[in-house]
Amino acid sequence: MADAKRTPQTINRPLSPHLQIYRVQMTSVSSILTRITGIGVIVAVMLAVWWLLAAATSDGYFALANGVVTSWFGDLVFTGSLWAIWYHFLAGLRHLYFDSGRGLEVATAEKLGWACVIGSVVLTVITILLVQ
Repeated sequence: MADAKRTPQTINRPLSPHLQIYRVQMTSVSSILTRITGIGVIVAVMLAVWWLLAAATSDGYFALANGVVTSWFGDLVFTGSLWAIWYHFLAGLRHLYFDSGRGLEVATAEKLGWACVIGSVVLTVITILLVQ
């Protein structure tokens, strides 16, 4: 059993990592981003399916759905989902590379994580410029 007679003078180490000493790692950030982008893509797909179902239902319902899809909110959702798709694609390629047993060193994994983030932003901007 742990010593119950500890005093503040005998405890000179933190019991858990605190924000002052814990450095966020790119590998954990990229893992979290992969999950968030997966959810973001689902939201965009649901919005697109709602728009298609509204088009098949009635003119009034389609006008409502089309108003939402073409509003600033729809633009934000679809632009975010475009980034999410590119990020998900690049993260998938990164994991295929990891599955081959390469790139598993911490420094390489962090560089690949940054490459996914920066690459997805660049590909999103290029896609938007090409579509307009």
